Amino acid sequence: MRAVAYTRSLPITDPASLIDLELPEPSPPEGRDLLVRVRAVSVNPVDTKVRRRNDPQGAPEVLGWDAAGTVVAVGPDARLFHPGDEVFYAGAINRPGCNAELHLVDERIVGPKPSCLSFEEAAALPLTSLTAYELMFHRMGIPRDPTSRGTILIVGAGGGVGSIATQLARAMTGLTVIGTASRPKSRDWVRVMGAHHVVDHAGDLVAQVRALAPGGVDGVLSLTATAQHFPALVEVMAPQARLGLIDDPDGPLDITLLKRKSLSLHWEFMFTRSLYETHDIERQHRVLRSIATLVEAGRLRSTLTRCLGPLEAATLRQAHEMLESGRTVGKLVLTVGGLPPAPGRGDAPNPSFFQK
Repeated sequence: MRAVAYTRSLPITDPASLIDLELPEPSPPEGRDLLVRVRAVSVNPVDTKVRRRNDPQGAPEVLGWDAAGTVVAVGPDARLFHPGDEVFYAGAINRPGCNAELHLVDERIVGPKPSCLSFEEAAALPLTSLTAYELMFHRMGIPRDPTSRGTILIVGAGGGVGSIATQLARAMTGLTVIGTASRPKSRDWVRVMGAHHVVDHAGDLVAQVRALAPGGVDGVLSLTATAQHFPALVEVMAPQARLGLIDDPDGPLDITLLKRKSLSLHWEFMFTRSLYETHDIERQHRVLRSIATLVEAGRLRSTLTRCLGPLEAATLRQAHEMLESGRTVGKLVLTVGGLPPAPGRGDAPNPSFFQK
């Protein structure tokens, strides 16, 4: 089967950083695995981090943790899906990735593809949706109640996870959402995703947030540059508020700052359940099923902004380079198996989508 892999940890500008190759097809599925014919994939920061930090020393490794496709075969213990079902999922970081024509994945972390979306639109959703949903509702314990009140600050609201977190907050809670973005293009995107207010995290974050929430915010989703913003985030949080983060801080966090206000810290890593095969691993299947239901009800939209073309080393290198620039908005998607890309939503989605 055709796949894109890396054999050495190299800068993305090096043509050898990602290569096209032929690999043996996966073995027939066992246990609760599904064999999926991949139709589209999207690219996430974790792809670039693994490529840069983990050197396979010559052995080809396939990256990719966001896919949509069709089930080809199921393991003997599978009970959630059948051949022919259309699915979407993020996969597991301790197994080969999905940047290939065929892929094995545990059905307990797979969801039914939203019927109203193309494969490309669906591939943009799983990893960011799981991350945002788990962080907000499983880790931080935010009530899934549209009558709830309070204010949440989402730092990096224009990124993949921030785009979904903003939508989930609007669709499933009554919280006032303050999103941060530093460029005009990303600020426009955050507004379209549903944020009530947008502030510039490159400016005086404390002053801007205090003007909107004088008593402090009830929760913070810190999705990027946590170490840089940490003192400011503590300052704008209300007593007993909750701080959730997903990034890898580039410096130590002084958690003693949390004590005076009795603030709590919650860390989300979307791969924890699959990595340790936790007792509640199937919860990810249920989350993705809920995401599909929200999409089909018109309450959540795909965050696809660009379909770069077919899955080839050259296009995947382009995607990695764009992500490493830190200036992307929404999600980048590639098609698999010679399918023509479906029309994308572009970089300026319909601003009326979230008007209420």
